[in-house]
Amino acid sequence: PPRLPSTFAYEPVTARIAAQACARPEAVALVDGDEHVTYAQLDAWSRAIAHELRRLGATAETRVGVAMQRSAALVASLLGVLRAGAAYVPLDPSYPAGRLAHIVDDAQLRLIVTDAPSLAQHAALFGSRPTVDAVTLRDAAPADDAGDDAGDAGAYPHPQQLAYVIYTSGSTGVPKGVGITHENVARLFDATQSRFAFDAQDVWTLFHSYAFDFSVWEIFGALVHGARLVIVPHWSAREPAAIHALLRKERVTVLNQTPSAFVQLIQADDGNTLDSLRAVIFGGERLEPASLARWAEGARRRGTLPALVNMYGITETTVHVTHRTLDEAALREGRSVIGAPLDDLTLQVLDADLNRVPVGAVGELYVGGAGLARGYLGRAALSAQRFVPDPYGVPGARLYRSGDLARRLPDGDIEYLGRNDDQVKLRGFRIELGEIQAALRAHPEVRDVAVLVSGHGNGDANNGNDNRRLIAYVVPRGGPDTGDAGRWQTWLAARLPG
Repeated sequence: PPRLPSTFAYEPVTARIAAQACARPEAVALVDGDEHVTYAQLDAWSRAIAHELRRLGATAETRVGVAMQRSAALVASLLGVLRAGAAYVPLDPSYPAGRLAHIVDDAQLRLIVTDAPSLAQHAALFGSRPTVDAVTLRDAAPADDAGDDAGDAGAYPHPQQLAYVIYTSGSTGVPKGVGITHENVARLFDATQSRFAFDAQDVWTLFHSYAFDFSVWEIFGALVHGARLVIVPHWSAREPAAIHALLRKERVTVLNQTPSAFVQLIQADDGNTLDSLRAVIFGGERLEPASLARWAEGARRRGTLPALVNMYGITETTVHVTHRTLDEAALREGRSVIGAPLDDLTLQVLDADLNRVPVGAVGELYVGGAGLARGYLGRAALSAQRFVPDPYGVPGARLYRSGDLARRLPDGDIEYLGRNDDQVKLRGFRIELGEIQAALRAHPEVRDVAVLVSGHGNGDANNGNDNRRLIAYVVPRGGPDTGDAGRWQTWLAARLPG
């Protein structure tokens, strides 16, 4: 569909990473525990995966499932799918079989890149489809001389070609796939580089699930700039002390975190010892700046305070929308200000009739520009409902209706105020409460249900605790004494991510 053109020259991430491999082949690209993968090795590995996928029929617009543990092989696989010219669809092995089955069917996945543990875990689902074992291709020849250019068919894909489809929670109980193009991804790094000046000396972490779009920023943000990407083991991702030790050991410079995760991390940093950090980038949920104030003051006194940047974003608008560096005054304020949009995006605060509301008045946030997704995979009506014509843009331009409430401040910044529906963000996860309610109502013993979030925000200035949790209130069909919470939890665990 037509969109506001990007203000940046198009160069896909596949080409940029290949250029890094040519320029600095022996530089370390990935750190996975004791394993180190150079840019030359990553280049060869991803091309071998691409060659095998092409041999099995993958081409432009083919959607390829990726079902893998968090590892160096996962990163090579995502890059390999893109270099085959295809688009990757995350199939996080930790998700329940019912959720994975829906994604496989909805995305019409015929090919799946996997590893042995994930294949064994979901053999019934993946076993009937052609699978590519990425680990076994680690030392395979890249097939440079393939007559049908299979070795690197997707190195320079068309800007509007599909790059990935990430599934988000659905209010009706059915998750929906968001289709993002290569241009969407490439311009993200052009639109942010002047604000961060990332380079080959940086060290990033892959902290988030690849089914969460923050991972797109982490993985490709590191690799397109020739930096080192440290893969955080899945088992330690919720262990603040383990994360803290890893950050110190690897001398990480760029850290991407949800606010709630970072508030827990800094409780393990009483001595402000994370002196290698130069930027902490927040996303995924509402930031309460005051929750960082005490740690930031200690780091400032010791001369180790990194840039603290709040970046509001949405999967449908390609990870990040706004940028705001938090100064001392911002850390003391009690409101969540998300700043101004990136250079190739627009941000409008509108009423229900798409009229601009006055400064200070509450409206819904609408995002326009080069980051807007194609829409929802196979959901034309929903796409038309959420991606609407832009009355303020060039002909054919669109706006994405975010469902987020906000108001414009006198200085032009935007203050985020929450949702206008039942969607919540909890510890970085985007959750439609209606999806949980729909899953519970499908249980034969449940007559009615209400789901809400209980507890305090993403941390407070005194102890940084995040005690928010999801609570379901259930009315059993047989009366109040006939319910079995254990059975209902088992029922949900088979249908929804933990």
